[in-house]
Amino acid sequence: MIFLFKLLRRLISFILLLAIVIPGYFAYSIWDAGHTASPVKSDAIVILGAAQYNGVPTDVLQARIDRAAQIYRQGFARRIITVGGNAKGDNFTEASTSKRSLVQAGIPRRAISAIPEGRDTLSSTVAYVTYLRTHTLRSIVIVTDPYHCYRAESEAKDLGIATSCAPARTGPASLSKSGWRYIVRETGAYLAYKTVGQFGIHLTDQIKK
Repeated sequence: MIFLFKLLRRLISFILLLAIVIPGYFAYSIWDAGHTASPVKSDAIVILGAAQYNGVPTDVLQARIDRAAQIYRQGFARRIITVGGNAKGDNFTEASTSKRSLVQAGIPRRAISAIPEGRDTLSSTVAYVTYLRTHTLRSIVIVTDPYHCYRAESEAKDLGIATSCAPARTGPASLSKSGWRYIVRETGAYLAYKTVGQFGIHLTDQIKK
């Protein structure tokens, strides 16, 4: 009886240790990616969607658009893909809003493709990966918030896409303005993806094939 009690106590201690170590490891990975991510020359740049108001980008989305335009001009890719759907009642999608803003910034319209799908990172990833495969594109630079890079890259890599990340340098989600609250939220979202979402993304991928 005493032996079983000690065994149970050790098992509980081990589980509690894992509950601390695993989230801690991924929290650090998210922090590290946010500070070290940099673009690599690729087939395309992908701007992940964020909120827009009647065709006007929020500061978060505008920061991503500005960063994408910057690395496009630096020659990291010859095309830009915008992604993101709309909420009920919206007249514009996140993808169309990003595209329009890029054109206004002087990016050639012919270099931009808009995918008006996705209300979260996972559904957006499935949508743009489907487009990439159709157009024989194999590598991308993801443009998003710094602490979002780790999860966004992971989801694309899990579907066989070579990725790097160019985190936005300005706006309310930049490194200087976002902190541990964003990291905690991303850690939870990443763990949810790995435990539930990853199964769903592969199931969806098999259906699309």
